[in-house]
Amino acid sequence: MANAKQPILKNTPSPKTASKKPMDFDRLYAALLLIPSIILVGIFVYGFIGQTMYTSLTNWGQDPAQTLALNPQLKYIGFQNYGDLFTGLLDSRFRQDLVSTLFFTVFFIAGSLGMGLILAVMLDQNPKGESFFRTLFLFPMSLSFIVTGTIWRWLLQPGGGFNQLGNSALNTLFGTDKQYFGFQWLNTRQQVWQFNWQDVPFYTALVVGLVFFYLAYQAWQNRNTNRMIVAAISGLVLLVWGIIWGRNAEWLYPIPEDHGFNLAFIGIIIAAVWQMAGYTMALYLAGIRGIPEDLREAARVDGCTEIQIYQKIILPLLTPITLSAVIILGHISLKIFDLVFAMAGADNATTDVPALLMYLTSFRSNQFAKGAAISMVLLVLVAAVIVPYLYTSLRKERR
Repeated sequence: MANAKQPILKNTPSPKTASKKPMDFDRLYAALLLIPSIILVGIFVYGFIGQTMYTSLTNWGQDPAQTLALNPQLKYIGFQNYGDLFTGLLDSRFRQDLVSTLFFTVFFIAGSLGMGLILAVMLDQNPKGESFFRTLFLFPMSLSFIVTGTIWRWLLQPGGGFNQLGNSALNTLFGTDKQYFGFQWLNTRQQVWQFNWQDVPFYTALVVGLVFFYLAYQAWQNRNTNRMIVAAISGLVLLVWGIIWGRNAEWLYPIPEDHGFNLAFIGIIIAAVWQMAGYTMALYLAGIRGIPEDLREAARVDGCTEIQIYQKIILPLLTPITLSAVIILGHISLKIFDLVFAMAGADNATTDVPALLMYLTSFRSNQFAKGAAISMVLLVLVAAVIVPYLYTSLRKERR
């Protein structure tokens, strides 16, 4: 009978007994293997992060007599170094670097995703020699950023490969001896899309407010009225605050300070996209090939064109892959150092990034505390990109 009690075997442990089972040899062996790694990571990663955070709260580097002393006498000054970076008159280069990093991140991610998707769609048509082209597109990924930067620096110099190639082609075509191309690339100082640093509170409130409105929209779809009202009111309050008090915020910075996107960054973005487009191509191609062919056939039977199939079926299904690629590319762009150093050098302020400025501030100017503060700002930015992604991934694994 179904309700009859099953006999309990004497040697079968109950669930409670199994949960209280002492650590067996496998668990003990795994713990012994993990302990050295945990200790090393704790010391050389989190320990040094803690040391860097403490250094950023001191005056190390402000007193020349104590800067390079064997036992420097450090003074705790709180968040003064952070305040100087964001509002100090002498640290406008750091603020320009943050703006440059923002533009670099946007164009680098958009370029890598767009180029990778185009290449993946082309290879998805099963062209002749697909394996050769797939290897060809992936090859730049095998190079280091230093090698990539060295190659593209030669190509983009005013007298380098691109300008020479263009001039030679046109001179051969027209039978002349003129210099048609003379793009300055990395040497240009021209800026576009400038904005006042005093408007940062407004743009921050605008972005966060839009996020709240998106959360309110999601709550409305899920019929969660209370959550929708709270999110909508929060977004509205932020927008009103940003419009009234966020623009031309003299309380943030006393004088107008314009920062923009330097055209010199175009060459560096081209080189970075050239290297990482193969990575996104591989992700997108694997995703496209993983979509069942039945879906495409059903869409064709319903009268969809190939473009509509990509718009309605393939691209929406590639959203998780796009999100993962954005996280990885965003992480790379925030800590980019070697590619910029190889292409433009350390002293080209127009192509500077916070990681490069941290190196110069710490090891050339010997302002260790301020360099540590720059590194902590970078750590927060990278964590803002990585932590939500890791949290979401762990939740999916637990489910």
